[in-house]
Amino acid sequence: MPLPVPASLGIFQSSTEEQQLMPNKNSSSVEPMQVDAPPEENDTTEEELYTVENPTLDLDAYISSYTGLAKLYRLLYIADHCPSLRIEALKMALSYVLTTYNINMYQMIHRKLLEAVGNSNLPDVTGGLNAGVVPLDTQWIETKSKKAALKLEKLDTDLKNYKSNSIKESIRRGHDDLGDHYLDCGDLSNALKCYSRARDYCTSGKHVVNMCLNVIKVSVYLQNWSHVLTYVNKAEATPEVAEVNGKDANQLVLTKLKSAAGLAELATRKYKSAAKNFLQASFDHCDFPDLLSPNNIAMYGGLCALASFDRQELLKHVISSSSFKLFLELEPQLRDIIFRFYESKYASCLKLLDEIKDNLLLDMYLAPHVLTLYTQIRNRALIQYFSPYLSADMNKMAAAFNTTVSGLEDELTILILDNQIQARIDSHNKILYAKDIDQRSTTYEKAIRMGKEYQRRTIQLILRSAMLRNQIQVKSPPREGSQGLDASVSPLNCQPRS
Repeated sequence: MPLPVPASLGIFQSSTEEQQLMPNKNSSSVEPMQVDAPPEENDTTEEELYTVENPTLDLDAYISSYTGLAKLYRLLYIADHCPSLRIEALKMALSYVLTTYNINMYQMIHRKLLEAVGNSNLPDVTGGLNAGVVPLDTQWIETKSKKAALKLEKLDTDLKNYKSNSIKESIRRGHDDLGDHYLDCGDLSNALKCYSRARDYCTSGKHVVNMCLNVIKVSVYLQNWSHVLTYVNKAEATPEVAEVNGKDANQLVLTKLKSAAGLAELATRKYKSAAKNFLQASFDHCDFPDLLSPNNIAMYGGLCALASFDRQELLKHVISSSSFKLFLELEPQLRDIIFRFYESKYASCLKLLDEIKDNLLLDMYLAPHVLTLYTQIRNRALIQYFSPYLSADMNKMAAAFNTTVSGLEDELTILILDNQIQARIDSHNKILYAKDIDQRSTTYEKAIRMGKEYQRRTIQLILRSAMLRNQIQVKSPPREGSQGLDASVSPLNCQPRS
């Protein structure tokens, strides 16, 4: 449904439909001078419709960790999926959007709030749609429109002057200022174009990194994950980031890059890569509320690690990690879940996971993956539980996982068919038997395989030794003139050896 927007807003956005105000997961914004947008490997294009009825989320404390569009998008996501927090979230979003130039977002939030209040069954709502809601502030809209237009005109004039003077640094800053303004107005497409154009005027590695961070931020808002990963790689390839790993400023950049990369990998369902990126974040340098909070890194990294790491990796990279421990202190429930999983206390671990599930479903980036992550964590727990045994009583196993025997049998059947567990099920006696492996033949096969490998390596070493002894070598051709490779053999060593 198109929103009523003053004509003066045409300088910011060509279309004012509501779908432009929230990131469109089905579109890929193309960077200027890029012929084709790479296909998105994002499995979250169709958002699952669900509602969260009983969250334990402290909305004020939760949302205080964010700024800018990150704050608005998260509030709107909560409003869309949690009826009990809808009105509160929309009121907070409406109050915050007044500090920006994002007029379209203001109108959309106000309309949503009117609908939410009108549809609620609260006893104090008796005055129609406008009860308890501040009317649409048309004066604010007009004032902000004029101010935004004047600021845009000034920034555009300044940029033209910089270009006429051919001062690269000033031109770069001019593009960045324009990008910042468009971002404040909610025009992500033009913001991305301006930030990208600054690339041609970067005169140092620091400028390149700054340009990449700006593009990454907007690409995250647009949920263009391939773009995010591309610019993370570009930033990491600069000497300032690649070589100097000790400086505090550099650690801040690295943490931001790794967090953005982890978010992109999470969105494309590459959970192990996502966990590895989040685990490289530095707690002391995690300060970018316009993207993620330290709590997000703890939760995303911890859950992805549980779903994808084996027991040794979990111990080495998560439990024994001095840096990630600081993140886990922010999420004590997640810390307990990880420790209980490692200690094979699966019933209490899975129970704690269920307790935090509602809150996770209100996280706009994690919610599409909660079911998949929970399934993978449970499957990994089942595999680890059975791995030491030749047989297991499914009744005891069901009790350990707080489920029924029939439900457990269905889960184990899927794991066996997927070759994740090498076992067979005795449905009559409800016993799980490990697949019978002939250890003797397996040992012989391994010995023969290793013997052939040693034989191959020995022949290669003998051949190399003979070539060195006879001074046989391959010379690389000169840079100019000669083509191909010449093999020269010392004439003294060409005589047959006795």
